[in-house]
Amino acid sequence: MTETIFLSPQQLASAAALLREGGVVVFPTDTVYGLAALAQNTGAVAALFRAKQRPHDRAIPVMVSVPERAQEIAALRPGFSELARAFWPGPLTIILPKRDVLPAIVTAGGDTVALRIPDHPLALALLRLVDAPLAVTSANLSGRLPARTAAEARAQLDGRVDAIIDGGPAPGGQPSTIVDLSLSPPQILRTGPIREAQIMALLRHST
Repeated sequence: MTETIFLSPQQLASAAALLREGGVVVFPTDTVYGLAALAQNTGAVAALFRAKQRPHDRAIPVMVSVPERAQEIAALRPGFSELARAFWPGPLTIILPKRDVLPAIVTAGGDTVALRIPDHPLALALLRLVDAPLAVTSANLSGRLPARTAAEARAQLDGRVDAIIDGGPAPGGQPSTIVDLSLSPPQILRTGPIREAQIMALLRHST
């Protein structure tokens, strides 16, 4: 078991250091609390799976601080720049072909990665401090409800993660819309706050 450190938003630099060293950290996002590890660190992502007791056949989405960082781990496709400019940060997840630099454990052996920029100031600040893509899933034990507060995350994950940042209640709300740009034509895999018509209109103008 790990001794979990509890941090305030003023201690983001400590959380970023833990992540860069291969740790697993919990922080608030624009939906629920997230459980994060460096996306390109196989050992760190493996520790995330252990902490959550997540089956290894379930891929982990990746968060980046700015759209330009997506190309470090994914092959960009037509329409990506337009969608990212219109809807990031925000509730849109974009699926792209993954690059070989992204460990297979993140994508459950698949050849695509799901990317998003969260619309939450603390999450964005942490991503900028870490200065690297983060594999992020909801902060809960697999099969249980996602945590909306640091206290809820602590109840499930204390002793299983390196740190929990208490950034106040997460706003919750509807999960993100998911668009798969690895397919031709692109497909909406999950509807959410951003309507399919909005996405398809942008994609039509990008080709």
